[in-house]
Amino acid sequence: MTENLAPNLPSSLVAGARAIVATPDTSEKVRLAFAVSKAWFQRKLALGTLSKDGPMPHRPGRPDKPVLLAPRDMPKRSLTGKAGRLALIHSLAHIELNAVDLTWDLVGRFADTRLPRSYYDDWVRVGLEEAKHFSMLQDRLAGLDAAYGDLPAHDGLWQAAQDTGHDLAARLAIIPLVLEARGLDITPPMIEKAREIGDEETAKCLDIIYRDEKFHVAFGAKWFRFLCDRQGIRPEPAFHTFVRRHFRGSLKPPFNDRARSEAGLTPGFYKPLAPLSG
Repeated sequence: MTENLAPNLPSSLVAGARAIVATPDTSEKVRLAFAVSKAWFQRKLALGTLSKDGPMPHRPGRPDKPVLLAPRDMPKRSLTGKAGRLALIHSLAHIELNAVDLTWDLVGRFADTRLPRSYYDDWVRVGLEEAKHFSMLQDRLAGLDAAYGDLPAHDGLWQAAQDTGHDLAARLAIIPLVLEARGLDITPPMIEKAREIGDEETAKCLDIIYRDEKFHVAFGAKWFRFLCDRQGIRPEPAFHTFVRRHFRGSLKPPFNDRARSEAGLTPGFYKPLAPLSG
């Protein structure tokens, strides 16, 4: 897949990000993510502009299935039994598909903001890794005689993108520093449980996702601090303000303090928000 840059490669990074988010076909979404990432790192793509390449989609393209439900209507996830494993892996695949769109939206939507090239290098890498995660989980479903779309999924993740589309600092606060950071808390117990029941293939997928998520949170912390420094504001109080304003829900312990701190997300960011709900 990575070797096939294919015909119809977008003319710029912004055009590529727009195409990735817009396409409803998951295979094409992943193919484009690999192709655009490769072309960007080979210096074959210019950044582009929103005025020339068009605005980012209001909502991402999605296949006809899975059926999307409100988060409260989703069944509980468990690794108990084959049905429980399928439900969990399917849910994780859905999260990673949303992560593909959220990351590429982060690349394209703020292209007219004055940012160093290294900003785009970091988030293109994340967009590539999210596509890799989705592909791995698709393959794992196939190994269990299932496919993405076989089960319902929730429709709550994109709301965070819509609520923060006007403000890059707010977007970074919510997507990598709340949602991705939550993955650092919950993934290690899932890895341990998968190994307890002998599901080494799922454990290996989760190991890779966990490793990559540390970098994703670290990039979020790095660029959130960069924006705060540029605006002359203190990062931790700014983060508290953004989370209270834009995050629906609560920051729930237990926290993986070590992994979060290694990624640059120190307790002063999230501990003061733990007792609060949105």
